[in-house]
Amino acid sequence: MNQPSAPSQRTRVRRSANYAAYDQASVHAIVDAAYICHIAFQDAHGAHCIPTACWREGEHLYIHGSNGSRMVKQLLEQDSCVTITHLDGLVLARSAFNHTMNYRSVMIYGRFEIVEGEAKRSTMDVFMERLAPGRQHETRRGNDKEFAATTVLRIALSEAACKTRSGGPNDDEEDMGIQAWVGELPFKQVQATPIPAADCPVAAPDYVRRWDGAAG
Repeated sequence: MNQPSAPSQRTRVRRSANYAAYDQASVHAIVDAAYICHIAFQDAHGAHCIPTACWREGEHLYIHGSNGSRMVKQLLEQDSCVTITHLDGLVLARSAFNHTMNYRSVMIYGRFEIVEGEAKRSTMDVFMERLAPGRQHETRRGNDKEFAATTVLRIALSEAACKTRSGGPNDDEEDMGIQAWVGELPFKQVQATPIPAADCPVAAPDYVRRWDGAAG
């Protein structure tokens, strides 16, 4: 079976290439399931990898930060690599070296660009909607001073590679007689019961009550 071609040499998956995907739908699904990404870049002090909140709008991944942020300054001057990983399970095999994990991951390469004007304000609304749908209509929107102190950046999703694994262990034929439990230990991120602030006088809205799936 032919593998789809990578958008660039630096995104081409070489090890376990059968786990790779480069299509738009796969990239979007992994990005949309994330609240945090990790961004790698380099400056005069060395290499850094910083976790930060992220969201997707169209064909770009967005982040925001303080105007004085070291990372923000560097991302406008050099290419960087953005990664997102979701762990789905531990896979236990008959051989120690055949143990693995089930996961969904994406790597995004490119140069961030600054987002300004009304586009900056509107995509921050998209971010709020991503965190809690309907929330932006209940809270105060950022004022001019807050927006002036904040930089919003975006990176295109056009140069990206996904790598995913699912299913059980792949044991070697010579190990099949080993009497050990084999299979997957699934891993899930759980949305737990919301905890209101001590001074909150407002009843929980629908998006809060539905957070842990308990609302009817």
